[in-house]
Amino acid sequence: MQALRLIQWGEPPALVRVERPVPHGSEVLLRVEAAGLCHSDLHLSEAPEGAFRYQLPFTLGHEVAGHVAALGSGAKAVAVGERVVLHGPWGCGACARCTAGMDNYCDRRSTLTWNGAGLGRDGGMAEYLLVPSSRHLVPIGDLAADQAAPLSDAGLTSYHAIAGLRQTLEAGSTAVVIGVGGLGHLAVQILRATAQSRILAVDIREEALALADRCGAHFSTVLHTDTGRALRAESGGVGADAVLDFAGTTESLELATSVLRPGGALALVGSGGGHLTVRKPGALPQGFSLSLPFWGSRTELAEVIALARSGAIHVETEQFPLSAATDAFERLRRGRVQGRAVLVPD
Repeated sequence: MQALRLIQWGEPPALVRVERPVPHGSEVLLRVEAAGLCHSDLHLSEAPEGAFRYQLPFTLGHEVAGHVAALGSGAKAVAVGERVVLHGPWGCGACARCTAGMDNYCDRRSTLTWNGAGLGRDGGMAEYLLVPSSRHLVPIGDLAADQAAPLSDAGLTSYHAIAGLRQTLEAGSTAVVIGVGGLGHLAVQILRATAQSRILAVDIREEALALADRCGAHFSTVLHTDTGRALRAESGGVGADAVLDFAGTTESLELATSVLRPGGALALVGSGGGHLTVRKPGALPQGFSLSLPFWGSRTELAEVIALARSGAIHVETEQFPLSAATDAFERLRRGRVQGRAVLVPD
């Protein structure tokens, strides 16, 4: 079968032929229907040796949807032919967090040489994917694969980040979304579906702001020297109750903290390398709280899939055949993907 594999650090991933896996014990073999392309895949493909503890080679792809092709002798809870989406953050499988479906916060994460499918373990940018256990799978019914796959990270991470801000998102509140890409455009929709907040969107690209408007943002603005003042004005002068920063640069963090009202909350989701100095007393608003959300739980993934199946959220996608993965990576690198790039096996 074809698989897009990271073979050497600092080198682009290569599309190669590998043996189709055979499931044993509790394992489940998926026939991949779609795999989302994430900025973390870019970070991996460009990382120097030593940047990650992962052992090479492995197949990329942590946003995966498909159908069950075969079962190991001990596999339970799924049937051959069933359509599913992958809960990609695989932990140790034995700690209290993992057994509760929260592999994203595995208690033994620091001892593992992987973070999940496509992140140190073989992922879904291939024709087939071997999953260790059915506990990593969520049914999707008739939901399109190119919708389900990105929801397993872009949708789940946004949903989890918003859930962590729930206490600040009361009726009449203001939420700011910085960065309206693969995650941000879903965050706008999830806020519209689950909160009664006024949603303000910020990006450096006009086309991203047009996407924010289509997704339901009440106000959108390109990032400039007066953006903070414009956001405060849109919040009635008091500032934002919550900010979701999907960029994570120094510039975006400065904007985020400048527009938060006292008691406001910031969810730092993006990995743009920015720094935030936290000290008391300091320049941050009184009562400020910070979260660093990582993916989400299996239960939350099921809730995201339910939202999508109800029509409340929709992923803006650009599809590429797996054989054109190099082109998809380059378009993402240059910021030319609208929403989420999705690879489909040829």
